[in-house]
Amino acid sequence: MSSPEVRGLVGEVKTQVAILAFAIGLMWAIEIVDFFLGGALNSFGIIPRNVIGLRGILFAPFLHGNFAHLIANTVPFATLGWFVMLRRTSDFFWVTAIAMLVGGLGTWLIASPNTVHIGASGVIFGYLGFLISRGYFERSFGSMLFSILVGLAYGGLIWGVLPGQLGISWQGHLFGFIGGIVAAWLMADSKAASKAERRRSYRGF
Repeated sequence: MSSPEVRGLVGEVKTQVAILAFAIGLMWAIEIVDFFLGGALNSFGIIPRNVIGLRGILFAPFLHGNFAHLIANTVPFATLGWFVMLRRTSDFFWVTAIAMLVGGLGTWLIASPNTVHIGASGVIFGYLGFLISRGYFERSFGSMLFSILVGLAYGGLIWGVLPGQLGISWQGHLFGFIGGIVAAWLMADSKAASKAERRRSYRGF
């Protein structure tokens, strides 16, 4: 690997670390502020079938019930988020946005009324869904191998999409996971279309 390629790779890794550090730092800063406000910011979470509760689709992933909740989400967010970035840094933003939208809307539609849903776990399950299903949609050896490895390492989390412990938003987990699969499907389709377009362009010369 040449020196410019090494510098480019190091620069890309630095960018990825900075993005993750900013996102996690924002979550922690918000939780610190929320601690001093007595949890008042948590009202900005997803409130099922309440129009104002739709704002939680944007805000809920950055809000947590307490520091223990945030600590539990920090490591998997950083790890799986970085796995999503490994091939293209931009994948992180697309998968995050789709997981937030699908996960948030699904929670808003089917979760119990008069509840508030907060936390980054829906996005984390979106990353998991994306990483596990990407190999299926792309049908490349590298993608399939990586999906298998992620499944072996983190597949146990999938049980979180089922109703279980009281106070845990399994709906956010389930629809976040579905959002990740949708992202893998959309992005694989886009990648295939781009390759086909390049092949057509080459034939024209």
